[in-house]
Amino acid sequence: MSTQLNGHVDTKLEVITIPVSDIDRAKKFYEGLGWRLDADFTGEGWRGVQLTPPGSPCSIHLGTTGVPGTAQGLFLVVDDIEAARAELGKQGVEVSEPFHFGGLSGPRFLPGLDPKRGSYQSYASFKDPDGNGWLLQEVGARFPGRGLSLDLATLTDLLRETEKHHGQYEPTAPKHHWSGWYAAYIVARERGRTEEDAAREAALHIEGSGTTVSV
Repeated sequence: MSTQLNGHVDTKLEVITIPVSDIDRAKKFYEGLGWRLDADFTGEGWRGVQLTPPGSPCSIHLGTTGVPGTAQGLFLVVDDIEAARAELGKQGVEVSEPFHFGGLSGPRFLPGLDPKRGSYQSYASFKDPDGNGWLLQEVGARFPGRGLSLDLATLTDLLRETEKHHGQYEPTAPKHHWSGWYAAYIVARERGRTEEDAAREAALHIEGSGTTVSV
């Protein structure tokens, strides 16, 4: 059954292809970064290798049909750019010094971390052996509508938030199992809904309004 929310079918970006010249070399590089190897299988005249960065809902597929090194500006979102740079350095990866967004007037990027450490403002870059370019971007709080990055701390806070709103809903709610309300609320929040909208959508889900949420 398709997953729908407000009449829209989910279309999730889950895999992107990275053009490389040597699959084994690229596989070794990305595994060295701690990326999970999801698949490595072969068929007649082809090979499929897929890896996933830690905590990422999107994976990469190593391909040899494109021009190696032409994938550029690939974003890897982190909550601590200095820690991410240090970890890459331990793996022998050459990482740029941090730089930050300089605003709409003047130089686009300036050296060093954003002075206020604002979300989406601080960056660093590195390349894989073929020259495909990655950008680390530090994000602490996401823009409205951009959903949540479900690391352990965020998920803990989200479960507490869900418990609070369910507690407000439960006294006047029809008989239901808490898991259905929690699932609908968390899915809505992950998709960028506000707390109030998520609570409303969870209630609609429980009360059978026609809003469907896959759980």
